[in-house]
Amino acid sequence: MSAEDTPLTYRLITGPDDRSFCERISAALDDGYILHGGPAVTFNGTTVIAAQAVILPHAVAHADSAIADAVLDLEEDEEFDGEGIA
Repeated sequence: MSAEDTPLTYRLITGPDDRSFCERISAALDDGYILHGGPAVTFNGTTVIAAQAVILPHAVAHADSAIADAVLDLEEDEEFDGEGIA
């Protein structure tokens, strides 16, 4: 599989807020993406333009794993006695 054929982990889909935009989001969801955050909209003087970020679930799992590993490393390296500024 070439780099061009490899699905992107993150996509930002933008366009006029119409049926076509919703179909593109629906197609991404059908392809296994999940919504990342809420949509953003703006008005360009003529049309409402929408944006929606989508990510593949493995990106979330990878990020969650990295955070969990970092927290475990902190817990192993340092002791917190309950005093001080958190």
